[in-house]
Amino acid sequence: MDHDLYNPPPPIVSGLRCKCPRCGEGRLFDGFLTLAKQCDRCGLDLSFADPADGPAFFVMSGVAVLVTAVFLWMELVLHPPIWVHLVTTFPLLLFGCLGALRPVKAWLVASQYFHKAEEGQWESIGKHGPF
Repeated sequence: MDHDLYNPPPPIVSGLRCKCPRCGEGRLFDGFLTLAKQCDRCGLDLSFADPADGPAFFVMSGVAVLVTAVFLWMELVLHPPIWVHLVTTFPLLLFGCLGALRPVKAWLVASQYFHKAEEGQWESIGKHGPF
């Protein structure tokens, strides 16, 4: 029904823009990471969205791999003193995680909407009937 009234953008587009997954225009967040109760443009109830710890895990893992690669490259090629690592590595980790967390969370919420994700349910389909 939503797809008849709206032309939802792909999840990656609405995620990177941190916009509503249905209309692509409304704000998705009320705070830095706090999801809005509903879209301020189309009224989509965002209570379905529950990305849990997924965004934090993906962001920390991805940023850690990239920053570790930069750290190792600097150490093997440039041989800088330890204070250079402290001044570069920790800010890269901090700002990389904080900068990527919001769009990744928005992307996961948009993916939940797009794929109509819902809580799993047990259902018996077999010769013995339901549980």
